[in-house]
Amino acid sequence: MKRRQIIAGAGTVGLASLAGCLGTVGLDSHEATPAGIEPEIREDAGYERTAVDELRLEETVDVSVLSEEIVLVNALTEYEKTLDLGLLGEHQGAEFVAFSSPQVELLGRGLNPIGERSTAELVDLVVTNYGGIGDVDHKTDEDVTVLGQSTTLSTFTGEAELGGRTVDVDVLVTETVAAGDDLVATLGVYPTTFENEGEHVRSLIGGVLEELPD
Repeated sequence: MKRRQIIAGAGTVGLASLAGCLGTVGLDSHEATPAGIEPEIREDAGYERTAVDELRLEETVDVSVLSEEIVLVNALTEYEKTLDLGLLGEHQGAEFVAFSSPQVELLGRGLNPIGERSTAELVDLVVTNYGGIGDVDHKTDEDVTVLGQSTTLSTFTGEAELGGRTVDVDVLVTETVAAGDDLVATLGVYPTTFENEGEHVRSLIGGVLEELPD
């Protein structure tokens, strides 16, 4: 997988009883399993898997007078769809990302900042690291089901460069749900003029799998 890295803000866990190195209990580094999409649903929506990227988050956890760095190795499974943009020609104009992040708990407390982020914060995280989208503004919220769990799907509007021009886009992102030992969120982006693409993104959301299909 490709590697991308950002530094997350410091977190604090006040557990004075754990006066020792967190690495000794396996909390120094955790890696997520890439999520996927049901092949039939993906094909019906017209998307192709193009990459599985790696996004590293470094989180500092304070325990008593000690500090330990936790590395969260997140997986981003990317899907793209070719759209006919008229005078601009055909381009990879729609993208869908399944974002997996490892769950880390200590005495019942979650140490993964991804699980506590709103859809707006998740959009900011992806946009900050991948670029290409600007002027993001919240539009609507709705309830959807991902991996059998109810969660929030938020729609945002924004702008993106496509075919050498700036176009209006819709950005659809879900809050995280549990996926085995990981947390999974999804993000879809497509030109606003392609209204039907929103339904394709929703079908992909409903077809999320905990792991990549064979």
